[in-house]
Amino acid sequence: MAEGGIDAEPGSLTGSVVGFARTLRAAGVDASPDRVHACLGALGTLGAVDPRAVYWAGRLTLCSGPDDLERYDRVFAAFFDGLTVTGRPVVRRRVELGPQAIGDSVGTSDDDAVPEVDAHAVTRHASREELLRHRDVRDLDDQERRDLHRLLAAFAMPGATRRTRRSDPARRGAIDRRRSVRALLRSGGELGRLHHRAPREQPRRVVLLVDISGSMAGYADVLLRFAHVAARRQGTPTEVFTLGTRLTRVTEPMSHRDPDTAMRAVAAAIPDWSGGTRLGEGLRQFLDLWGQRGFARGAVVVVLSDGWETGEVTLLGEQVARLSRLAHRVIWANPLAGREGFAPIAGGMAAALPHCDALVEGHSLAALERLAHEVAGTVGPQRGGVTTRGAVPRGAGGSPRA
Repeated sequence: MAEGGIDAEPGSLTGSVVGFARTLRAAGVDASPDRVHACLGALGTLGAVDPRAVYWAGRLTLCSGPDDLERYDRVFAAFFDGLTVTGRPVVRRRVELGPQAIGDSVGTSDDDAVPEVDAHAVTRHASREELLRHRDVRDLDDQERRDLHRLLAAFAMPGATRRTRRSDPARRGAIDRRRSVRALLRSGGELGRLHHRAPREQPRRVVLLVDISGSMAGYADVLLRFAHVAARRQGTPTEVFTLGTRLTRVTEPMSHRDPDTAMRAVAAAIPDWSGGTRLGEGLRQFLDLWGQRGFARGAVVVVLSDGWETGEVTLLGEQVARLSRLAHRVIWANPLAGREGFAPIAGGMAAALPHCDALVEGHSLAALERLAHEVAGTVGPQRGGVTTRGAVPRGAGGSPRA
């Protein structure tokens, strides 16, 4: 796929840089196509043989400010098999662009010692990681799963926002009459600058319902790690539940900073791992115990499931319809949607789909990146042949709620 006119053929240096930039964007770094072009130009001058040159060329072109440096180091180490150039988690020294400056600034101190690396390792690792982003999670071997877990650890979940009835001072917008009148009185009646206000925005709650039944055995671990990234996001209230033969709230076990520790705590809290699938009963329990108490009201609710239902299909349809009337948006992420010839005709999926705002893929890292942007409302009308925002007929007959 081309990005901004760049040939992103896997296996090439260009494809490696584009894949690295995509991973940076998933981690919250604004690595735009223009910055990718600049990075390729820098690598054309410096060459991609020395990992030091690749590190500094990317850092000086793909980062836009000091806040990006720690994320860049974290993603660079994750993308290139743990390769580090500086030996420190964050490097904040200012370095001027240019071959001589880069050569002088790296390798001149003990802190900046560079490990011995194969001359072609940078491009090879990047190409492999870019291909891994699009692989079906179920088909990965143990080493590839570890690599995927490492990339997920560098992932960032963008949050959705909502406007409130309160307002904040702003440079433009509606005139704030109270502040303008108070300023007029303080100035003795002399007309001065008018004050403006704009609606205050707050992060919108996100609720993740992860299917951990037997039919989801190949995907559940990765989807729970994705949920861990979402739950760890600062400022966005996020709740995580698992669905199987029963409903289990795992928000508290997800609070561990280390992903592996969090997964062990989640596994200990789930009594029905790889069991049957009773999605309708689980959703009814969620709505009765948590949804109407505020968890679902005005939230973005994501169901991560293949849609197989061993219980009553009509009950599932009724509960998803009920959920759609409470939530701002209902997104269904189906790992099977990434397969060739997929059609949502399974009993549970067919019953739930008319009440969902979006049906998206959930089988790969790239699909999870698109899902994250769908949650934030920043995805176009169609991606990868699956139905997304606004294209699913709503049984309730409405657009997303406020």
